[in-house]
Parts: sequence; structure tokens; C-alpha cells
Amino acid sequence: MVFSYIQNKFLYLLLFTLISIAVTAQRGNKIAYVDMDYILEQVPEYRQSQDNLNQRVQKWKTDIAKKQQKIDQLKEELNAERPLLTPQLIEELEDEISFLEDELLAYRNDKFGVEGKYITQKRQLIQPIQDQVFNAIQDIGDSRNYDFIFENSADALMLFSAKRHDLSDVVLKMIQINSRGNKDTEEVLEEIDQYKSVEKAEEDEKKNAEREAAKEKKKQEREDIMSERQRKVDSLRADRERKFEERRQKILKQRAERQRQRDSIKKAREND
Repeated sequence: MVFSYIQNKFLYLLLFTLISIAVTAQRGNKIAYVDMDYILEQVPEYRQSQDNLNQRVQKWKTDIAKKQQKIDQLKEELNAERPLLTPQLIEELEDEISFLEDELLAYRNDKFGVEGKYITQKRQLIQPIQDQVFNAIQDIGDSRNYDFIFENSADALMLFSAKRHDLSDVVLKMIQINSRGNKDTEEVLEEIDQYKSVEKAEEDEKKNAEREAAKEKKKQEREDIMSERQRKVDSLRADRERKFEERRQKILKQRAERQRQRDSIKKAREND
């Protein structure tokens, strides 16, 4: 995992260096960057949703701690009472502990696994804003003829870039305008440079139509993939919950029978 992370950083740095050399050699190229972390922090809906997600995460961690505490307590009780229990009671207690451990593992995977609720909800939280940023960057890149627009965030490696190349505030303004239902972002784009020439209007209109069609296609493909993935996850979760419920009922019956046997043993000892 660490090697892969370092390798990815190195490849990104190498790519950026090569592009920078090319840009230096060709002074006509235009470059810029956006700070995704900065943009996210400026969107109130994202901050509120992130706070809500953090609260759910804290509750999940508390639930996990409680489940682990219950398992530890049962193990301690088994070790303390083992000399007094029959082999059958010991086996049943061990089976109950094993069941609770499996249940805890399933709960942890459901919340924090690769396809768990945390990853899924985090992706759902950030995806709409990422889409808006991507669309805004596409508009800026196409209409203002940028050759490269990079991302500068905690996950990306950019050693230095002059502030004049930062388009984060422009992208943020475009997102805010679009969120109000206003599609006219030209005033914002004019902060970068002059409005595109009339001669390019027809060509740009065609490009915009093609770009919108491509965006819709990609969006539909992404939604189809997410729907199919969620269907599989829901199916697996339902099957797992059914099996756990069947096993839980069995454990409850065994626990009741074990308690009855304990009471019987205790009563017999008291009579002696």
C-alpha cells in the first residue's frame, strides 16, 4: 500500500515535470490549476453533509466498541466458569462468542469495508460537486483554449504554481451561479480573459452540443454502474442478515437451554 502510494506520487511528479518542460519549450501553451479541497470547503451543502457523515461515523465506532466489549465480557465469563460447566455448555458458549465475532466483523465491513456505507456515502457526498467542478473546468478549458488544467489538493502533488494560474475561485463562482439556475457564466469567464470572438460562436456551439451529449452519456453509464453495484451490495447484505437472524434465533434457544441447565445444577448443589 505504501509502495503503491509513493509510486503514484512519483509518476504524478514525473508527468508534471515532463509537461512543465514541454510548456516551457512552447511558450504559447496555457496552463492553470484548481484546488479541490478549497472548493469543497467553500460549499455549505458539502460542509453540512460532511458534518452529518462524521456524526454517523462516530455512532458506528461506538456501536463497534460496544459489540467488542460484549464479546470480551463473554470470553471472561467463559474462562471464569469453565471448570463448573459441562462440555456441552462450553461448546455452546464458544459458538455464541464465535457468532458475535462474525456479527461484529460483518458490521465493521458493512460500515467501513471497501463497499461499506462510509465509502459509499463519502462518494455520494463528493460526486455531485466533483461533477460540477469537472463541467466548469471543461467549459473554461474549451472556451478559453487552455492546454492543461491540473488539480492541486491533498491527494495530488504540485510542488509550486503561481497564484495567477489558480482558477479555483472562478470555478467556485460558476458552480454557485449554476446552483441558482442561472446558466449565464460569461461574466465569470471574463475574469480570465476577453469574451470569445464572434467567429468562433458557431464552432463553439457545435462543440458544446457534442460535449453535453458526451457528458450525459458518461453520467448515464456511471449511474448504471452505481445502480448495479448497489443492487449486488443490497442482495448480499439481505442474504447475510437472513443467515445471521437464523443463527441468532438458534443461539437464543441454546442460551435459554443453557440457563435452564445452570439453574438445575445450582439447585441440585443447594439441595446437597
